[in-house]
Amino acid sequence: MSDVISVRVSRELKEKMKKYRVNWSSEIRRFIEERIKTLEFLDLLDSIEEKARRRRTMIDSTVLIREERENR
Repeated sequence: MSDVISVRVSRELKEKMKKYRVNWSSEIRRFIEERIKTLEFLDLLDSIEEKARRRRTMIDSTVLIREERENR
């Protein structure tokens, strides 16, 4: 099932749209789908960054390297 969304445009824009043989409903639908994909991707990146921030440890890597060399 689907829902209807109305979009209000100026008369000038509507007249310009009439000049072209374009299925505007399809174009708008495609734009919305792509925009949603982009926003979902950005949400995913934010989630990954937040998890990475919580995972970070504050250790000086030179200390770890020295310890490793000493244990050899």
